[in-house]
Amino acid sequence: MGLTSRSLMYTVAFAAVLCVALMVWIWPRLSGRGPLPVFGRLGAILLTQLSIMAAALLVVNSSVGFFGTWNQLLGRVDKAPVNVTQMNSGNGPRASIDETRDGLIRPTGGEDVEKFAGYPKGPEDKVGAVRSVRVIGKRTLAVNSAYVYLPPEYFQKQYERARFPVMVVVSGYPGGRVSLARNLQVPLNAARLLEEKKMAPTVIVMISPTIAQPRDTECVDVPDGPQAETFLTKDLPDALRSTYRVGKDATAWGILGYSTGGTCALQLAMRAPDVYPVAASLSGDLKVKNDMATGDLFGGGEKGRQRKREHDLVWRLNNLPTPPVSLLLATSRKGEKNYHDTEEFLRLAAEKKLRTATIVLPEGSHQFATWRREIGPVMEWMSKELTFPQDTEGGGKPGGEKKPGEEKKPEEKKPEEKKPEDEGKAGGAKDGEVKVDGDADGNAGGDADPKRQDDKRQDDEENEQG
Repeated sequence: MGLTSRSLMYTVAFAAVLCVALMVWIWPRLSGRGPLPVFGRLGAILLTQLSIMAAALLVVNSSVGFFGTWNQLLGRVDKAPVNVTQMNSGNGPRASIDETRDGLIRPTGGEDVEKFAGYPKGPEDKVGAVRSVRVIGKRTLAVNSAYVYLPPEYFQKQYERARFPVMVVVSGYPGGRVSLARNLQVPLNAARLLEEKKMAPTVIVMISPTIAQPRDTECVDVPDGPQAETFLTKDLPDALRSTYRVGKDATAWGILGYSTGGTCALQLAMRAPDVYPVAASLSGDLKVKNDMATGDLFGGGEKGRQRKREHDLVWRLNNLPTPPVSLLLATSRKGEKNYHDTEEFLRLAAEKKLRTATIVLPEGSHQFATWRREIGPVMEWMSKELTFPQDTEGGGKPGGEKKPGEEKKPEEKKPEEKKPEDEGKAGGAKDGEVKVDGDADGNAGGDADPKRQDDKRQDDEENEQG
């Protein structure tokens, strides 16, 4: 019997009831004096308590999915690297960070990430930085705490005018930014991937999915309630663009998350592809449901039923136009409840020409031991899907056209030098490589995008005229 199977849960629950009945029946017979009756009573109490506790823990584990298999419970966890499989491809420089006490991004004390075990210490232009901030929503008036990871290149002179891609990483519920930084180790994975030349320099925002604690808002705009979707698709991007040197175009923005955060990532990409055209989900669901933690997310009447249908991604693919997005879904054949739903979604996505990729583990569970195996390959995949911004704060092309460490020579043009986006795409195909079959138009990626080629030609013509 599997660890999360109903047969095991019912068997242990029946055993617990039987132990209670046996204790009631045998208790009068253990009422005598002496060591044997005393040990008998203690044994009966212990056996009954253990059986009840085992039944309760099985119910909780089956509901939440902390341990998906017996191997997970016993600590026999496969730590081998995982692979991403591409399924269907189809105003002048600002050297300092503009975090102000009256802006949309405000610095906070909070938890010092650098104190977490394993985090490197050193100059910001060598190891990067993690800022503890509070994000203010100018539309929703919501406030949400976040960590913002800034790569070393953000502080380097050759990049002082460059804008950077953005990854928004959303935690599960009731997790938060600390879970992303300490348990999922997002900044550490980013630093490792940068060092291994597997990811472009990227600004990473770690944030909770809910804006109305302790309610689980599931990234939904609740009628007459918290507007979580508006916060994440409008307030957050506006606040980040007003504070940091990040890309203005949506092609530089992606969103990912685990558990509830993964559900949010898929929902927001499918519902707002003009904001997040790239998304990844680690153990996320494909539909949003009401429960005790969420309350009523959709409202009543026909409008409420329609809102609920629109938060079912299978329904959206069957009834609405296919959005121009790229999605990655991570799951496990054994130990995760979303495996069969994910397979169904991927089959439908292939029919609808939706660009998808997957990570499928032989076995896993709904916990960080599984997600830590997946987060590195997911971030590497997303970096390759995002476009490194070609604009700068002062106009023209980024100042980081040369490799880090090279001095910029004035009045000398080298049009074929390495661009910043190449920084995260060097190196051979090793563990966690992405197998690309080409996009929906038959392109293999890179500068084959006509829009990027047109932008590049336009920039060259403007530079020649200047």
